[in-house]
Amino acid sequence: MVIGIPTEIKPDERRVALTPAGAAAFAHHGHRVIVQSGAGAGSGFSDRDYRAAGARIAESAAAVWSGAAMILKVKEPQPAEYRYLRPDLILFTYLHLAADRRLTRELTRRRVSALGYETVQLEDGSLPLLAPMSEVAGRLAVQVGGWCLQAQNGGDGVLLSGAPGVRPGKVTIIGGGIAGLNACRVAAGVGAEVTILDVHPPRLRYLSDILGGQAITVMSNRATLEEEVRAADLVIGAVLVPGARAPRLISARTVAKMKRGAALVDLSIDQGGVSETSRPTTHRRPIYIRGGVVHYCVTNMPGVVPHTSTYALTNATLSYALEIADHGLLDAGARNRALRHGLNVHDGKIAHPAVAESLRMKAASPWN
Repeated sequence: MVIGIPTEIKPDERRVALTPAGAAAFAHHGHRVIVQSGAGAGSGFSDRDYRAAGARIAESAAAVWSGAAMILKVKEPQPAEYRYLRPDLILFTYLHLAADRRLTRELTRRRVSALGYETVQLEDGSLPLLAPMSEVAGRLAVQVGGWCLQAQNGGDGVLLSGAPGVRPGKVTIIGGGIAGLNACRVAAGVGAEVTILDVHPPRLRYLSDILGGQAITVMSNRATLEEEVRAADLVIGAVLVPGARAPRLISARTVAKMKRGAALVDLSIDQGGVSETSRPTTHRRPIYIRGGVVHYCVTNMPGVVPHTSTYALTNATLSYALEIADHGLLDAGARNRALRHGLNVHDGKIAHPAVAESLRMKAASPWN
């Protein structure tokens, strides 16, 4: 199979879908890799690195898209890339279709077979291809949240760690999954007062055990969530429903009752966001203020640390991409249930039930 690696064109996206070592792995399995010239530059990889790994370098995006049977990307296709979509193409990338009706329409209309990293799911419910970027985003959330709290950004001027004789800042984390746990560890590590909310008692018990008293765990409901959000200097939204739109847990009214100059970092923005006041932002213009609260809602947050993120992503995705290349999409899905969960769109139809439900459409899997 021919695998294509185009340059990411989403604003300020410097990650690349495959490291040179990953390209070498495909070559070892007898496949060919086409990399767009400069695709790895933002992550620290040169065209020479890819050539040494056995890949071919193409000068244009069109040459990569047209010459490949499977395209590996980091972010969802941008409107300028829609013209490259075609019926015999396999697309493997982060999709987040529940919050993107236009892209869903293009993928179905052009009959692409599109798999979303974020919906590849193991039997235990874990999301192995979302996990590495969730880890990165969770750790970054505290870093950028502290920056949002700086006075020149409209923040309340609170230092999360506090200072001798001065109370630390209060961080409220909504969602105890991988992103939330990583945010919690970093926030507690800098000395902030941390509360983490979740709706699953077993998860709260797990968090309480592994955090060893570094954070307060709270059962999330409407009353406790509003109380913790209103008291926080920094709120981190880290809620995920695989394939579905993120629930809107924070109302505009609640935001208006938050501390003036507090910050909201919405890690769920790829799936629509946890707050009614959240809207997508970019690395160039990452923040806006609404209701007196500094909002940070960058949709490709790990892209700001592309070297680390690219290695972490390839480490997770490579075995699944190789399985598709070795066996073909349908046979690979028949062999691997996790890949079946990953398929979002196939042959003009929505294949993932949660995506279909979010978009009020019917789901049809090729393996049923």
